[in-house]
Amino acid sequence: MRAHVLRRYVKPLVVSLVIFFSAYGLLDRNASVQQRPTPSPAEVRLLSPETYKYVLNQPGACKRSNPFLVFMVPVAPHESSAREAIRMTWGGASQDTLTLFYMGLPVGGRPRSVQDMLEEESRTHADVIQMDFLDTYQNLTIKTVMIMNWLAVHCPNVSYAMKVDSDMFVNVFYLLPLLSRSPRRRFITGSVISDGKPKRDPKHKWQISEQMYPEDSFPPYVSGAGYVFSGDLAAGISRASRSVRVVPLEDVYVGLCLRVLGVRPAYSRSWLRFRNLFEVRDLEYDRCSFARRVLVNGFNSSKLLHAWKDFSQGYKSCYVFK
Repeated sequence: MRAHVLRRYVKPLVVSLVIFFSAYGLLDRNASVQQRPTPSPAEVRLLSPETYKYVLNQPGACKRSNPFLVFMVPVAPHESSAREAIRMTWGGASQDTLTLFYMGLPVGGRPRSVQDMLEEESRTHADVIQMDFLDTYQNLTIKTVMIMNWLAVHCPNVSYAMKVDSDMFVNVFYLLPLLSRSPRRRFITGSVISDGKPKRDPKHKWQISEQMYPEDSFPPYVSGAGYVFSGDLAAGISRASRSVRVVPLEDVYVGLCLRVLGVRPAYSRSWLRFRNLFEVRDLEYDRCSFARRVLVNGFNSSKLLHAWKDFSQGYKSCYVFK
């Protein structure tokens, strides 16, 4: 009798406790979300496409070629040798790919002569996009959000895009088959950083103050050296940027936008040898090692041209199992 009475009262008590703690947890999570700072009107204007104008543009580029993959290369205006090396290697004309170079206004000495050469380059190659913000390290977040907006407006139906720095080796022969097996929506991959934390030391190059970003860690994000994403995310990231405070680390900022969208970056690894396919370290060139990677860091124009000559002629032999 006593056991029956206990069961009668204990069961409702347990249910009540479960409901209470579940509700408490939900409220706590909501409170955490609400505590995230929202951008000020000035910050919203800073990342708004309406704030800037195009100096050079290629609005019909995707319509003319209908690419499967668009390479968007953020580059400084004066880095003409890097652009030319990319055109002659992994960014060359292809049925499946399109390469575009994205930049702001030149800074430093002789900006007028740099701009004149850039405009001539644009007339020759029709692959340069330029907006009227200053092209500085501090403006990388602006540049990245403008890249996303350009894709959303002028290339809305592209399957994939890759934001990739100009000093990278890209194995396009490995990348295209990889993407043919990848998700077509809400997908982003690269070198995933899942344990990033803000640097609070004012002397640190990548310092972020607690006022700017009060949280103790970053959500997962992909290294800005190079990452691939499904075309739909360009519009999503551009849209999400209206509700995310500006931070000067552009790859972290993209991660913050992905959190708003509920998208988690996907790891790209070869599980057979546990190899990161997006290698952001500098590696000594080796044809067959590079044949099994998408991206490798640390290639200036002369180094890229030299490596590509060997790679493009012999990479297929690396896929033959002996």
